[in-house]
Amino acid sequence: MKKFAIILSSLLILALTSCQKEPVRVACVGDSITFGHGIKDRENDAYPGVLRSLLGEKYDVRNFGVSGSTTMMETDMPYMNEQAYKDALAFNPQIVTIKLGTNDSKPYNWKESEHFKQDLKTLIGSFRELPAKPQIWLCLPVPAMGHAWSINDSVIYNGVIPFIKEVAQEENIPLIDINTPFQGKKQYFPDTIHPNEEGQKIIADIIYNAIFKH
Repeated sequence: MKKFAIILSSLLILALTSCQKEPVRVACVGDSITFGHGIKDRENDAYPGVLRSLLGEKYDVRNFGVSGSTTMMETDMPYMNEQAYKDALAFNPQIVTIKLGTNDSKPYNWKESEHFKQDLKTLIGSFRELPAKPQIWLCLPVPAMGHAWSINDSVIYNGVIPFIKEVAQEENIPLIDINTPFQGKKQYFPDTIHPNEEGQKIIADIIYNAIFKH
């Protein structure tokens, strides 16, 4: 079923690019890693910018990342309370990537973990209701190489990721694994949490290969 969903998504993306003159709208939803924290030229070198370069003029890729944002509503900085979320919906994207969960792992946030799956489903549902009926892809968060900002890699790996996988299966949404390729690769995380420019390029390549390269 998952393989069929991925093939169907790919065919729909190909149809979008071949049948319309306007660029395909791609929304990259996420936290500070999506935003490009620590990246000098984040407009071009955070992974949404790199993805834009890879895809070319047939795609309009926009960065809707918000530093510190979370999936869950009963936490310190819910993504769905942010202006970027409203902007992403107003963009009416045809493709959406969602890369959240890192900040949910903080102990004072993870105490609300019973709400994680439902809140993620609510976020997904708000995009599904858009007129464009976008193809949605869930990204597994990168590993944390330390405990800066109270982020907990054990919670990411043993709590957040299993929940994201369950939601993907229950909602029939394809997954992009951005966690496994970075396991043990501390050199890409100068502050232990945020990928550097090279790491951001790897993320863009993973997303590009998962969604667009067929």
